[in-house]
Amino acid sequence: MGQITKIVIPSAGFGTRFLPATKAQPKEMLPIVDKPAIQYIVEEAVASGIKTVIFVISQNKTSIEDHFDRNLELERHLEKSGKLEVLSKLRKISEMADFIFIRQKGPYGNGTPVLNAKSVIGDEPFAVVWGDDLVESKKPRLKQLMEVYEEYKNPVLTAYLVSDEETKKYGIIDGEEVKPGVLRVKNIVEKPGPEKAPSRIASIGGYILTPDIFEALEETPLGKDNELWLVDGIFNLAKKRPIYACLIEGEHHDVGSKAGWIKANIKYALKDKEVGPEIKSYLKSIVKDL
Repeated sequence: MGQITKIVIPSAGFGTRFLPATKAQPKEMLPIVDKPAIQYIVEEAVASGIKTVIFVISQNKTSIEDHFDRNLELERHLEKSGKLEVLSKLRKISEMADFIFIRQKGPYGNGTPVLNAKSVIGDEPFAVVWGDDLVESKKPRLKQLMEVYEEYKNPVLTAYLVSDEETKKYGIIDGEEVKPGVLRVKNIVEKPGPEKAPSRIASIGGYILTPDIFEALEETPLGKDNELWLVDGIFNLAKKRPIYACLIEGEHHDVGSKAGWIKANIKYALKDKEVGPEIKSYLKSIVKDL
């Protein structure tokens, strides 16, 4: 199996946690400062060596297509207005990678969009990242996973250290460390809480998968809530081959939750040269009132 050049980004969900904001706008398009969350995901993928980005979307997600396409009318307006720096930024968005859009078909569940990409992926290893899972790191999260894949040539999950309280929010990995930062996964216990958690290492979004995941998903029965779950397909695959996890270095932002999205905006705003100083000053001014 060769180099990983394709990523699947499932983006067909309703975004119910952000209603009414997501009634007519995909949650993946909610901005982190001045870029939609989904653009950060694509930029991470491209920085990791991805050439082809496959979005699996639903009928109300066409604004994602529009964002990664060119808008010639807007470009002409910016050119006439002399806003050449902004124009350059916009043009780079559509040039980052080859973009493919697939309409999701099949049962509910996060395994379905992966299965929908089967004909495009072919017989290649590939990445999967959710559109609301940001990781802020020096080395891109996907690059970290790819390096583990290159060594073991088996599927790799994203692992992340969490607090006691966060063991109630994530699937927690039960595994054996095979080298510093790399685990062979035995099981994932879903939201066990601190007393029953086998570790403090959570499985969060981000995977390197091998193409036999498609057969595994096709053989996987519908699970919780009568949905097809990717993790069930991965553990079906684990009957035939090892599954690894990479303990990533970086800061995880779950921008699919309100609190996570607000925190990410604050963190990224503070780093922004244009608005950072003003936001920092504002935060200092309101701390005394908390």
